[in-house]
Amino acid sequence: MAESPNEKIPTVIVDDLHIVYRVHGAGAGKGSAVAALSRIVTRKGNPNVRKVHAVRGVTFTAYRGEAVGLIGSNGSGKSTLLRAVAGLLPAESGKVFTEGQPSLLGVNAALMNDLTGERNVILGGLAMGMSQEEIRDRYQQIVDFSGINEKGDFISLPMRTYSSGMAARLRFSIAAAKSHDVLMIDEALATGDRTFQKRSEERIRELRKEAGTVFLVSHNNKSIRDTCDRVLWLEKGELRMDGPTEEVLQAYEEFSGN
Repeated sequence: MAESPNEKIPTVIVDDLHIVYRVHGAGAGKGSAVAALSRIVTRKGNPNVRKVHAVRGVTFTAYRGEAVGLIGSNGSGKSTLLRAVAGLLPAESGKVFTEGQPSLLGVNAALMNDLTGERNVILGGLAMGMSQEEIRDRYQQIVDFSGINEKGDFISLPMRTYSSGMAARLRFSIAAAKSHDVLMIDEALATGDRTFQKRSEERIRELRKEAGTVFLVSHNNKSIRDTCDRVLWLEKGELRMDGPTEEVLQAYEEFSGN
């Protein structure tokens, strides 16, 4: 049955999600393996393991064609939430449902420092499910979009010679060369000059038109305003507000004093 043009199609459903990290503190070192074995045998827990409740009961639904901003103070759980949606972190409790395979920028397009930018474009494209023919067709577009060759032939140099900004721009360019059901971007637009940021924002708008859903984590409220129509505000792992971009950003800016 054909879908109605006004029908909202869910792509990500997060239901009462809790993510807990277990951090190993003091007590490591000499003899710790013996102590660990003793605890296993006696069924005793490790007193030096601290639990960090990074995401606390978050619930939301994202839809096709939406660009959703994630904002909040450092350590509020934004990146943890994206990693959970991408299937990279197990839930302590709650559920995550996704349409297709979510792509987390910098993971699906993982780059290798000892290989050239050219080889990384090929490997990154293959990792995202592109065919070799698709990569060949889009190769020059990816390089031009990233802008890393504007001051020299950097694409033929090893990735370890790139600045962090150049590497982030190349990651975004590889990921943006393909349409995604769900694309999650963690601070990629904070890199590069305003020209690159504008190219990136325009590409995100195109991805939305191609029926994708885009999540953007950023500390740059202007990028959120220019790109997103909806914002999730996290604080201390809890979803504090979910609504239209301007409404949520105003509340956040009053809270943070920006």
